[in-house]
Amino acid sequence: MNAEIIAVGSELLLGQIVNTNAQFLSKHLANIGVNVFYHTVAGDNSERLTKAIEIAESRADLIIFTGGLGPTKDDLTKETIASHLGKGLVYDEEALRSIESFFKKVKRKMTENNRKQAFILEDSTVLPNDHGMAPGMFLQVQGRSYMLLPGPPKEMEPMYLSYGEKAILELLHTNDKIVSRVLRFFGIGESLLETEIEDLIDAQANPTIAPLAADGEVTLRLTAKEKTEELANQLIEETEKKILSRVGQYFYGYNSTSLMNELFKLLRKRNLTIACAESLTGGLFQQEITSISGAGDVFKGGVVCYATEVKNRVLKVKKETIDHMGVVSAECASELAENVRELMQADIGISFTGVAGPTEQEGKPVGMVFIGVSMKEQPTLVEQLQLAGTREGIRNRSVKHGCYLLINRLEESQDTN
Repeated sequence: MNAEIIAVGSELLLGQIVNTNAQFLSKHLANIGVNVFYHTVAGDNSERLTKAIEIAESRADLIIFTGGLGPTKDDLTKETIASHLGKGLVYDEEALRSIESFFKKVKRKMTENNRKQAFILEDSTVLPNDHGMAPGMFLQVQGRSYMLLPGPPKEMEPMYLSYGEKAILELLHTNDKIVSRVLRFFGIGESLLETEIEDLIDAQANPTIAPLAADGEVTLRLTAKEKTEELANQLIEETEKKILSRVGQYFYGYNSTSLMNELFKLLRKRNLTIACAESLTGGLFQQEITSISGAGDVFKGGVVCYATEVKNRVLKVKKETIDHMGVVSAECASELAENVRELMQADIGISFTGVAGPTEQEGKPVGMVFIGVSMKEQPTLVEQLQLAGTREGIRNRSVKHGCYLLINRLEESQDTN
């Protein structure tokens, strides 16, 4: 089955919001074996939306719409589709009761135009909205399927997961199980990773292998289709083993995990605590680790030592180090990591200092970064990096490199014990 996603809303074309709905739907449709070949965005204009529908009908079996189901005059998705398909709009009493119940729940007055949301396409199946007002719809006309979903992600995502996906699976008329697994890699570029497994990608059939580059990371999505989930998982396991035999040294986790999550799990498993000193990252490491539930089990605290005097006065970096080596140096990173560990009485200290840009500092180029790691009864390690990209990208990748460095260091120390 081939699908096209049409997002409706002038705010998308104006750049006021990002079309995260298409990303969400494409990901979940891929997981059930539906090909998404096109994303389309149409403004709040009936004529242009009709043209978008006509084009989509020439190349897709399933067309999914997001947005334009609300109560205002510019919400015209179902009206336009009804006119295009020659279908009427009928009043759905259950949908109206749900809308009225929503207003009572939030203790707001229901204006008359909200009744518009209770109209549904003739002959369609209602997809209940458990997190808002406008119901979704699903219908088939002349062998083609149409699904209408609300625009707000907090309404669209649960509606699709609870009701929409089931309707599509019934349409597929298959009992096969589709299983997907994401392998996450760091420290290797997308082009090099693909080169290492090029023959596996060229020969792919079942499971399929889909590479995707993220910010400083690479992921591989393996998707298998079999009669049972167990058989599908066996196919994925076999392919995963082949991949990891070649690039396993860069692999760090599965699915939606992150480097920070993996570091957190490792610290908690080893019953270790950590503290950090951040210069160029400006508290980004602390922000990410404290966003994880239970961070207090491992994180002692940190210092954002952006200014030179803070490095000297608070974290006791020697004046001679600053004068002779500079704050962007391996020596400064080493002292920051050691001193913040002692200050916070933690098992591990990590530091970040460098040049995020936009101009060089101390004669050091933009993207030069030093990461220090201090662990009890072990020599302090400093890694020098030369990163590229925007200021924000350099800062983000510095934190990821710090997490990756720590993960490897902890695993190495475990192996030697």
